[in-house]
Amino acid sequence: MKLGYFADGPWAHRALEAILADGNFDLRFLVLRYPKPDAVLEAAAKRLQRPCYTLANVNDERFVSTVRSLAPDLLVSMSFDQILGAGIRAAAPFGFINCHAGALPFYRGRNALNWALLNGESRIGITVHHVDDGIDTGDIIEQDFFDVGPNDDYAGVLAKAYAQCPVTLLRALCALRAGDAARTPQASIHAVGSHFPRRRNGDEWIDWSWSSRRVHNFVRAIAPPGPGARAILRGAPVAVLKTHLMPHAPTYLAVPGAIVGKGPDAVWVKSGDSFLAIERMARVAADGRLDADMPLPPIGARLSNGG
Repeated sequence: MKLGYFADGPWAHRALEAILADGNFDLRFLVLRYPKPDAVLEAAAKRLQRPCYTLANVNDERFVSTVRSLAPDLLVSMSFDQILGAGIRAAAPFGFINCHAGALPFYRGRNALNWALLNGESRIGITVHHVDDGIDTGDIIEQDFFDVGPNDDYAGVLAKAYAQCPVTLLRALCALRAGDAARTPQASIHAVGSHFPRRRNGDEWIDWSWSSRRVHNFVRAIAPPGPGARAILRGAPVAVLKTHLMPHAPTYLAVPGAIVGKGPDAVWVKSGDSFLAIERMARVAADGRLDADMPLPPIGARLSNGG
């Protein structure tokens, strides 16, 4: 089976390795993100002597004609970031498939791993689906899940997704090549599903009136390599990077964001319903990036909302 590969990032690197190792697929060309193409995939294209493209708009009719001339059977997206129109989807007989780090029909859209953690999910799905006119709405070919612990953060979940995506994608490709791939309409799982926007600057601020569990999930959802959850301490922005929930913490009213106690390796901060422990914080540089870790604030200090 001849493939065109539209890809970016570590999951795409691993998936490409798996595709090549299988031996039953002929990689005809690669298409990388614009304007910053993946250097690892560029090097792979050069090593394999395959055409490699980086375009502002892959739906341009001239490029669609180029794709047709390369005669792929199937087009594959792995972390590609452009909307794929009807023309490019029709440029291969088997159409276009996408590997999505979300349990479709839920967690459609962008930053699905972050949103799943923020929502406190205990497992996260990896879905390979056909691409259609909607956003992550096409029929499902393969879907797998991995477990998420209550203290797992974005880095840990991302590592699991990097490992699982290539496995699920290769199984889908093998099923399509064999002609026995499943095709499950997403509406047969849930009539509506859920949709999520891309996270952007300004979404990283903690609201200390949230419940302790919501703050904890928020912190782990955008921990590095995410931007880190932000607050204001003594007039300056800081990042809260690691928290844990306090067993048997009572529910009571006080000042959200106040440091109300401490343990051996953490301080306790009041939330909207109770309090939780902060284990790690970092300074924030003038350009908004995370700086060095910082000492935890003393009892009586207050963290406030920002943004």
